[in-house]
Amino acid sequence: MRITRIYYPHHLALDQMATLTDQAANHLRNVLRAEIGDVCVLFNGDGYEYHARIATLNKKEVQVQITENILCSRQSPLGIHLGQGISRGEKMDWVIQKSTELGVRDITPLITERCNVRLDTERWEKKRQHWQAVAISACEQSGRTDLVTIHTPQLLSIWLQTTFSGMRIMLDPQASKNIKHLVDPTAIQLLIGSEGGLSEAEIQHATTAGFMGIQLGPRILRSETAPLAVISILQHLFGDL
Repeated sequence: MRITRIYYPHHLALDQMATLTDQAANHLRNVLRAEIGDVCVLFNGDGYEYHARIATLNKKEVQVQITENILCSRQSPLGIHLGQGISRGEKMDWVIQKSTELGVRDITPLITERCNVRLDTERWEKKRQHWQAVAISACEQSGRTDLVTIHTPQLLSIWLQTTFSGMRIMLDPQASKNIKHLVDPTAIQLLIGSEGGLSEAEIQHATTAGFMGIQLGPRILRSETAPLAVISILQHLFGDL
């Protein structure tokens, strides 16, 4: 039987009694129909899995007792920071969920020239919190014990000014190079445009900032397909797939 994995946003320790969040408690109680004595696994991003047993289960709260802690890092040796142009609807959710499953460490949603989503600061923060929840759920499902960081959405021009100690690449259908030209990177900052791709001016700006353009073959991939394709290839060549 598959054991339920639950993210717990606080410190955990052996023999500790932990009160689950309302969302996790509701899932155990009303979706999984868990009972006292059932087991689950908690993680908080410190690289450990905390095996636990349900000690209290009622309408007000669910408490579990930690019975074992196991160091169980499943982080890829290839550190990928994805800068993803924001797309409409559920496409961003899809990209964040699948990128998390594939081992990306950081994701920055980017406001590009062709991004059709325009929100104020408060609503962008709500979006970030939603995307962080999507990433956490993907960590629970995929067995990760580290957390993907969803950074505050920002203008591409601002993101390009940040420092990064690794290789910088961007997807550009017109580029002359492909992934075969990369030489054993350990950290990659990956830039992908939103629907419609990056503009010529953005490509030039990114090139000036040290990004190398690569292409993925003769076909144009959608904004939600491209990141998953390139991340899978990068993880196969330089990571742990």
